[in-house]
Amino acid sequence: MKVRLGSTEIGFGRYIALWTAIAIVFAFQRYMTSLLGGPVWDAVDYLRWSLIQWYTWAALAPLVFRLAVRYPIQGAVRLRGLGMQLPASVGVTFLSLAIGALVSTVFEPSSFGEQFRQFLGQHFASGLLTYWGLFAIQQAVTLRAEKVRREVEASRLATELAQSRLQALKSQLQPHFLFNTLHAIATLLREDALSAEDMLLRLSELLRAFLEDSDGQEITLRRELVLLELYLGIQGMRFKDRLTTRIYLDPATLDCAVPSLILQPIVENAIRHGIGERVGSDHIEIESRRQGDSLCIEVRNRNSTLEARPAASSGGHGIGMSNTALRLRELYGDEAEVRLDMIWPEGVVCRIRLPFRETEDVDDGPEIENA
Repeated sequence: MKVRLGSTEIGFGRYIALWTAIAIVFAFQRYMTSLLGGPVWDAVDYLRWSLIQWYTWAALAPLVFRLAVRYPIQGAVRLRGLGMQLPASVGVTFLSLAIGALVSTVFEPSSFGEQFRQFLGQHFASGLLTYWGLFAIQQAVTLRAEKVRREVEASRLATELAQSRLQALKSQLQPHFLFNTLHAIATLLREDALSAEDMLLRLSELLRAFLEDSDGQEITLRRELVLLELYLGIQGMRFKDRLTTRIYLDPATLDCAVPSLILQPIVENAIRHGIGERVGSDHIEIESRRQGDSLCIEVRNRNSTLEARPAASSGGHGIGMSNTALRLRELYGDEAEVRLDMIWPEGVVCRIRLPFRETEDVDDGPEIENA
């Protein structure tokens, strides 16, 4: 059995125990006051009087809490709430005095009128303080509940905002890649119609894979590499024998969670700033390995340099790098990073560090073979 106090519930046993403790404290205070001067009654009498007074308030406390919930003193209803609570406090206090006087007539030889006058003289002020004390407790409970609700709502909104920002960053990558690929197909249409048709079919398969993975922000590295191989197949049609790729994988990393579409823009940057701008052939290497609690991925380009791009940094190397850095910051905070470094004797490496966390995909597509 529970007692409902406004928006809060408390067990009946605990509720009675609380009011009993209050009654005992006040009974002891009155008994000690009598010992210091004045008529002294039996200790049982002081306890009975105190129990009558405070058990009456125990019975009326749910009413006080309901009034506090219905007529709060806060915000735009401050004056209205105060205008209702002032007469309510007086009325409930008189009601507690009347109930106490009525119960006392069972134990005392005096009449109800005499008992009521005694209760009025002795307990009116303490009754008003009790009412406003209960009112303040309910107000505090309501404010705390409102604070918790607002914190939960703020957390939910912040999560939704972060998801929206991640989705916006992800959506920037796909049109960027699509534009570049369609441009390559348009170029091939004039030179090699069969290759252009093959590239268009590969693009269709890749876009279908994008749509299948569009709902989540993370997929397994295995699935990400399937998407990357589709992209590399398209670039292989464009550059023919000038472009070679190698993938070196730690098998323990294949089921690790990575942001979806994280490798394609980095590989695209490597191709664009390598073979896309310089003559000759190019060699792209992708490697994954585990280092402690981190997943490390490297994309190396042997035909590129950072010397011509002094502004390149971990924060940006084209739209692909800048969006990659932003996505990692949104998803993992300081636990992830991406940066560009030179490699000897020539080339650029993009290094990605992520928290190592295994996940599962329902359909990871074809198996990835280690090179």
